[in-house]
Amino acid sequence: MSVSYIKEWVKFCLWGQAGGRCEYEGCNRPLYRDDVTQAEFNSAYIAHIVADRPGGPRGDAILSEKLKGELANLMLLCADHRLVDRVDVDGHPVDRLREMKRRHEERLEIAGGVAEAMQSHILLYGARIGEHQAPLSYEEAAAALLPDQYPATRQPIAFGLRNSSFEDREEEYWTLEAEHLRRSFAAQVTPRIASDEIRRLSVFGLAPIPLLVLLGRLLSDIPHAEVRQRRREPPTWVWNDQASPVNHSVSQRCAGVSGRVALLLELSAHIRSERALTVVGEDAAVWSLSHAAPGNDYMQSAAHLQDFRRAIRLAFEQIKNEHGEAAELHVFPAVPVSAAVEMGRVWMPKADLPFLVYDQNRSVDGFRPALRIAQEN
Repeated sequence: MSVSYIKEWVKFCLWGQAGGRCEYEGCNRPLYRDDVTQAEFNSAYIAHIVADRPGGPRGDAILSEKLKGELANLMLLCADHRLVDRVDVDGHPVDRLREMKRRHEERLEIAGGVAEAMQSHILLYGARIGEHQAPLSYEEAAAALLPDQYPATRQPIAFGLRNSSFEDREEEYWTLEAEHLRRSFAAQVTPRIASDEIRRLSVFGLAPIPLLVLLGRLLSDIPHAEVRQRRREPPTWVWNDQASPVNHSVSQRCAGVSGRVALLLELSAHIRSERALTVVGEDAAVWSLSHAAPGNDYMQSAAHLQDFRRAIRLAFEQIKNEHGEAAELHVFPAVPVSAAVEMGRVWMPKADLPFLVYDQNRSVDGFRPALRIAQEN
């Protein structure tokens, strides 16, 4: 803790530049309220990078006196991290501390410089996938928005049944989760959209694909909704804007004669036609939407997702034009989570065919019908 005189305006500037948070890397703890009781008070310590006396940590015969009151030599720290010099002085050289300060204050400068119009409400939707609950983190989602947007509130809009005893191999699972999603959306999103409280949504979903399609259907009337994809390598929600372009294409494999149409979405993996025909009948038509290199981590950038939107819109139009308004559409997805949501968003209830979306489940050895997407949804 500082023992030298520091001018009041310097203290105010430090508080402002640090955003009232601990500047030690990885901490970011708010220093204006208690974490447990939420009581508001000042718990900050002002610490020196170069000590205010030559004999202190990183002290210098000349610089200690010269820099002891300088803003650039001061850090705002919490009660825990102001003690690091007592246990590990050598691990905290001047350059490392200056870099901590620079990065923290630069991040706050970026966040504070974003216009109010770029506020976005974070929507987290997680549902049980097989035997696993979906892990979603507000902190990870919020970090993914910067620097172009920033969270509108400190609390996300969160859907999903926690610790559900039903699994996606059971029929009751789809009924229960779908109804819970509809009611949660109607309660937490629809009225706030109507009142103009929510103007932009950032959507982060980890759930079985049919439920994500339904979420997209519910989001279809919201023009400013950005859907994110959790990448596997590295594990992050941040888009890779440098990723190579991906071109999705739509093709018809066989014409069929029954009026039933199977649409195979082969984005994450190839799907054999026989797997779909076993379910919908050997006389069904088969269409495919794919790209050059299907894989479970191919969706890397917003441009990739935008091109999928174009392709799925084209698929809906071509299938209706080819098979007519009475055709039965069955969708077999092997897609990333973001593509599932966008599929529901681009589907137009008054123009496109209703469809039945299937779920691939190894425990039941193949595709099983899950949810119907129709105008009444």
